[in-house]
Amino acid sequence: MSRTGPGRQGPNRMLDEFARVMTDAAGAAQGVRREMETVFRAQGERLLNQMDLVQREEFEAVRDMAVKARTENEALKKRLADLEARMAGTGDAN
Repeated sequence: MSRTGPGRQGPNRMLDEFARVMTDAAGAAQGVRREMETVFRAQGERLLNQMDLVQREEFEAVRDMAVKARTENEALKKRLADLEARMAGTGDAN
């Protein structure tokens, strides 16, 4: 004979209720984690903005300009040295 009274349903109902509570708690914990990540990210961005740091894109743009300027400077040095050597070879003095 199977028992269908409250004694049989009691433990199952308690386990079901416990599982539901644990599932709800896990969902709430994930929500708290996402909220904390958002808060920490916002605080970090605020702190970095207050420190007046340059962003990576700006840094890389200035670095690229410096590399280009250095290359142009080296080319101009060579051109100047060539012109000076040519002038020294002709013996012209102005």
